[in-house]
Amino acid sequence: MGIRDSIKRRLPILGMGGNRPSATGAGSAAPTAPRSPPAWQPDPEPDSPRGAQPVEAFIDQLVKSNPVVVFMKGSPQMPQCGFSANAAAILQSYGKPLVHFDVLSDPDVRQGVKDYSSWPTIPQVYVGGEFLGGSDILKQMHDSGELRAAIDAAFAPAG
Repeated sequence: MGIRDSIKRRLPILGMGGNRPSATGAGSAAPTAPRSPPAWQPDPEPDSPRGAQPVEAFIDQLVKSNPVVVFMKGSPQMPQCGFSANAAAILQSYGKPLVHFDVLSDPDVRQGVKDYSSWPTIPQVYVGGEFLGGSDILKQMHDSGELRAAIDAAFAPAG
């Protein structure tokens, strides 16, 4: 007798009928009608991070209440495209806090930010409430020193 036969004899065989004892004990229970699977229901739509707030109001509030905002695919820790990764890396190199919004989490914001800025691509970077551009423009501003000046001004105390 092999190990498979030994294991098979120890396991209860369910649903096979026959003369084997049931898994619940001695005797035979009344047969139960087979259960029909539950009716299919679609998964509920995930809630948007913006809640019920209108898209343009949400974007406007986010941009105006934070010194540095990037609308990107993914997050700075896990970007979902190379352009978003470049923009996040450049912004993080300044050591200042930045707020990001993952446009993949809300298609309405993904389109809404393009309409808000009249700029067709993602990522989009806002510093001090002003739209700067995407990854390529951010790189040029970083190389020329303009980005540092804009970020410093955005974090300067008001007054």
